[in-house]
Amino acid sequence: METRIALIGIILETRESVDELNHLLSEYGDYVIGRMGIPYREKGIHVISVAMDAPNNIISALSGKLGMLPGVSTKTIYGKNI
Repeated sequence: METRIALIGIILETRESVDELNHLLSEYGDYVIGRMGIPYREKGIHVISVAMDAPNNIISALSGKLGMLPGVSTKTIYGKNI
């Protein structure tokens, strides 16, 4: 199956969804190349980036599930087809 490289940007505005967010990232862990989290203490938020190599439907499913969590905003960018 054809895969794409994507980056999901996540802004976590409340700790309420941390457990579910981590569970989802673990569930899709086979497709995750890497992730980086940065706490922005002055604003009380966390900025997370997740790099993936996965079929388009997997990337969209994860991004959609993350975006439905309370206090979580996401945006996905895709690399050009290689």
